[in-house]
Amino acid sequence: MKNNVYESAILINAALDDEQIEAIIGRIKETILNNGGEIREIENWGRKRLAYTVKKSKIGYYVIIRFNAPTNLVSKLERFYSLDEYILRYLTISLDNDALEQLERNKIQATKESPVIPEIEIPLEIEENKVV
Repeated sequence: MKNNVYESAILINAALDDEQIEAIIGRIKETILNNGGEIREIENWGRKRLAYTVKKSKIGYYVIIRFNAPTNLVSKLERFYSLDEYILRYLTISLDNDALEQLERNKIQATKESPVIPEIEIPLEIEENKVV
């Protein structure tokens, strides 16, 4: 069976504790791995305000997962998403070679734009409870 590269964007209810959110992400990873998939990358975007209310939630926790998987895994994974009451929305797409190349270019560009800044020690002179 052919393995494709997929990207799954998941919106989780942000009212949950961080531990509960991590547990949901862990179950998603377990589902992918147990069904013959391989995780390439996970991006936790964190809590974001939604443009409109989704299932009575105004804030959502975004997770992007990129993975290699056989084609039959997507239907199993989306069934898991639909049965979990804390997953508000999801979208899984197949990534072609052009999309993968663009992702690599974006990563390279991001590392060039945000160089590591060395820490600078600034001496403070204290004069009678005043910082100068």
